[in-house]
Amino acid sequence: MGHHRRYARGETIVAAGDAATLCATLTRGAAKMSTIDRDGTERIVALVHPAGMLGQLFAPTATLHVTALTDSEACVFPRADFAAMADARPALARRLLTEVGRELDESRGLIDLISKRQARSRVAALILAFSRAASPAPCHDAAAFDLPLTRGEIAQLLGLTIETVSRMLTALESAGMIARRGSHGIAILDRGALEATAG
Repeated sequence: MGHHRRYARGETIVAAGDAATLCATLTRGAAKMSTIDRDGTERIVALVHPAGMLGQLFAPTATLHVTALTDSEACVFPRADFAAMADARPALARRLLTEVGRELDESRGLIDLISKRQARSRVAALILAFSRAASPAPCHDAAAFDLPLTRGEIAQLLGLTIETVSRMLTALESAGMIARRGSHGIAILDRGALEATAG
């Protein structure tokens, strides 16, 4: 059976190169999946929100680093037990396929976000994505939340400079779409305008 495990902000959940012995679903918080180049440069390739899978289900060895962006919690299963449950329960196997498809769609969305939109649209879309992820209920998005990424991480994820990210956040705030609260807090003031900006 699965058990719950807590991770502190910045804690490594999965290290690239480790044997993939566990399967986990994020139940609270946020995490990033990334690669690290030989020169030590990190490249974020995916964000994980509650209900998302941590790690790679079908790879024998982890190829991505998974790090908690906030204090987080996950439901963790030994991989062998998880595979046995999937074999015995067709509904679970279908759920896994659905999850893999959802993650593929999110990856495509991230590629679209980086390659096709202007800087202001990229930042607006990322804020909306975190608003959806921060909501405790599926029927509405959170109006206020903390951005779990640093300015540098946002810049790296969106293919922008830190200075551009700061300018875009200031522009969105000046336009009355958002308000910044402290170093990480965001309040959405005009969701319609923010959605129009995101495209």
